[in-house]
Amino acid sequence: MKYAIIGDEDTVLGFGIVGVSGKVAHNTDEAHSAFQTLLEDKETAVIIITERIADMIRPLVNTYLFTVGFPLIVEIPDRHGTKADRPGIKEMVHGAIGIKL
Repeated sequence: MKYAIIGDEDTVLGFGIVGVSGKVAHNTDEAHSAFQTLLEDKETAVIIITERIADMIRPLVNTYLFTVGFPLIVEIPDRHGTKADRPGIKEMVHGAIGIKL
């Protein structure tokens, strides 16, 4: 079981330091290609993708978020932080289990 990251150079480099392989994407075509490549690798169990890159290929990402159970897709903020239209971790925990942090 492997983890992989798709994101900007800094994010991919940071994850690479701890042993997570990654693919850098600058545009929609690169993001789509990286995502498809990781989906085809049956050893990849978790795909971590930055919010901004995920937004470039949102319909494809949503297909795997909402209809396919494997691999697990995890969206994270990039070096610029969480996008303004995204809830923070506190809001997500509160929405999921009703506990305010």
